Amino acid sequence: MTLLMGIVNVTPDSFSDGGRYVGVDDAIAHGRALAAAGADILDIGGESTRPGAERVPPEVELARVLPVIEALAADGTMISIDTMNAATAAAAIDAGALIVNDVSGGQSDPEIIEVVADSEVHFAIGHWRGPSDRMYARAHYDDVVDEVIAELEERRHEALAAGIPPARLILDPGFGFGKRGDQNWELLCGLERVVAMESRVLVGTSRKGFLAATLEEHGEPTQERRDLATAVTSVRAAVAGVWAVRVHDVAATRDALAVWERATTGEGRS
Repeated sequence: MTLLMGIVNVTPDSFSDGGRYVGVDDAIAHGRALAAAGADILDIGGESTRPGAERVPPEVELARVLPVIEALAADGTMISIDTMNAATAAAAIDAGALIVNDVSGGQSDPEIIEVVADSEVHFAIGHWRGPSDRMYARAHYDDVVDEVIAELEERRHEALAAGIPPARLILDPGFGFGKRGDQNWELLCGLERVVAMESRVLVGTSRKGFLAATLEEHGEPTQERRDLATAVTSVRAAVAGVWAVRVHDVAATRDALAVWERATTGEGRS
């Protein structure tokens, strides 16, 4: 069964909900609401990775996320830290995080791989071709699925060479990261080929620009419409066999997955 990873952005500038949960108490309450809605994992981030975003110092990132991680981990919820910084990853692990989710796959701060290798946590390796302020500079592909797979394989090899066991690795094809419009749709259509890499696969399409661009053909791409589109693409990912989907609106995707499972198996999500 595909797991649900709920997004907790403790940031002032994330592309969708920046500023809504930047206060510690607000972020904790939001995380608890996502868990109550059915999130299996909470992915907590203190630095925006939206296109054009500027980096923040690790100490700022840490101040934002650590109290949130500590509170939500104490609830018994599985916590993922969304970071590209080794120092943040190490502190988050000490605070109770069980997954390090690095959208750069260890390219931004290579020491993050050693941090994970020296722990017992899981490592989500994102496909990435450069930082947010020049995210699309290398968005050129002959075959986006083949090239994403090849580059993820390079990152996975680095993690294995550092001593991270295969069972602790997760691959993320990086929807929206260094990919324009139709490249994301091509990648979504080829997800079975990514899943065939024989590592767990995490997919995050939530509210992203390529969904909005399609919705604009029929009017304003409101948040509600983006969440519906996210639920549809999350079902598509589940059909391909991904391990988890990363979403802002857990309830919408939970319901879509439940309906799909009931329609195809006769059984609902427990």
